[in-house]
Amino acid sequence: MRIFLLLPIIALLCSGCGHRYRKDQAKNPSRFTLGEVQLKIKKGMSQAEVAKALGSPNIVTKDSDGQEAWVYDKMSRSVEYYDSSGGFWVLIVGGGGTRGGATTTQDTLTVVIKFNDRDRVDNVTYHSSRF
Repeated sequence: MRIFLLLPIIALLCSGCGHRYRKDQAKNPSRFTLGEVQLKIKKGMSQAEVAKALGSPNIVTKDSDGQEAWVYDKMSRSVEYYDSSGGFWVLIVGGGGTRGGATTTQDTLTVVIKFNDRDRVDNVTYHSSRF
């Protein structure tokens, strides 16, 4: 009879059995976020100031008027692994096992900084996605 009284308590203790952890895999070890761009880059900044704030761009282009545009294209991937044990069902059924899986999220951020004819920031545009 005591065993039947203890079963609900044991079930509660075992039902939460499981592990979850996250692994971020960034192609660029420094954090590059839209907030960082919005905070650090202001209209009228020089190219040297932009390079100091964000580092080297991935792409540098010039339009037909000779004005430069710098493109920062960053991607990061996050993988969340999880597993869970049988919990309460191990006690009742007598079997056991582990179930698990992974969830992957990929973030992209593309920032285009256009400079005027004096090599000062004229315009900043961006595109951000998560899938």
